[in-house]
Amino acid sequence: MVISTSLRVLAAFCAISAAAAQAQGIGTPDSGKLLATGGVSQVEGAGGGGLTPWALITGYGTRDSYGGNAHYTAVRTQDHSLDVYGVAIGLADRLELSATKQIFKGTDGPLNNLEIRQDIFGAKLKVAGDAVYDQDSAMPQVAVGLMVKRNEGVRGLGPVTSVTQLGAKKDDGIDYYVSATKILLDKSLLLNGTLRATKANQMGLLGFGGDRRDRYQPMLEISAAYLVNRKMAVGLEYRMKPHNLAVDDEKDYYDAFIAWFPNKHISITAAYVALGDITILNPKRQKGFYLSLQAGF
Repeated sequence: MVISTSLRVLAAFCAISAAAAQAQGIGTPDSGKLLATGGVSQVEGAGGGGLTPWALITGYGTRDSYGGNAHYTAVRTQDHSLDVYGVAIGLADRLELSATKQIFKGTDGPLNNLEIRQDIFGAKLKVAGDAVYDQDSAMPQVAVGLMVKRNEGVRGLGPVTSVTQLGAKKDDGIDYYVSATKILLDKSLLLNGTLRATKANQMGLLGFGGDRRDRYQPMLEISAAYLVNRKMAVGLEYRMKPHNLAVDDEKDYYDAFIAWFPNKHISITAAYVALGDITILNPKRQKGFYLSLQAGF
């Protein structure tokens, strides 16, 4: 019931955004961008790679149109699962809006009853360059964005019902970021760098700020992808993480992925992912797989 209600809310968000696009005089969806240039859906809902946002605007709508998608991602490690689903829309290939739900659960080990949910609302604005058309320039496409996050509390951990009881300063927060993406068509290569200012612990699943520190810190995130052919890309990502909580020996994330784009309506991404420790209550390094499905226009 909770999932179906949330999906209806997310679908309504996408419909309202599309209606707003038409009201602003942006035409009907044209799917005019090159295949794969909308990126896939990042675990916080933004268009990009699996772990980090890119400067690309989601969907295949050009500057006179709009595009969007619905996405679902499953991450499975030895002792934990993360399910992510949401919607995103790109307006005039300049503005991106997204709404995402994360559901984190313990599946084995000492935290096998743990469950944490988080809502994320994102916005991204392209401010300079064009990753596709500026091939004769070194200038990348640049976008700025933010992610507004709200943690819904802790379940299955006895008397602990809030992330603030684990040492977090707040159960909501905002990440700010700037991304630069360069596509080298003659080399079939995409390069991305993102600098994120954040207080989030484990993306916000363990709250924001902590007993070790409570200030915004700059975190570097990098991606590289090689287009094997028109419909398939392989790549690597690395994402720095803060370490704000004494109970959370937070480590950097990284992955190796393969993405398949059979057409402009579907993409499937699979990856090996390493998320480091989740808490000192279970110090095992969490490694596993990532599978994401995106459907849109």
